[in-house]
Amino acid sequence: MNRIKVILEQKGIKQVWLAERLGKSYNIVNGYVQNRKQPSLKVLYMIAELLEVNPKELLVTQKEINNEK
Repeated sequence: MNRIKVILEQKGIKQVWLAERLGKSYNIVNGYVQNRKQPSLKVLYMIAELLEVNPKELLVTQKEINNEK
């Protein structure tokens, strides 16, 4: 699971902008944002760089997932 959606909302950045910068389709990025699809580590690091956050900030731990249930 990832927190891409949360970070995008916090920074006021649109998925279209992220898709353009990554060279990916909107549908691929939307899959990442909706947690239907997980980005590769390479792409995760690219996203973190574009959003100016530590890659760890984009990840949700198993403990956090368990606490949400």
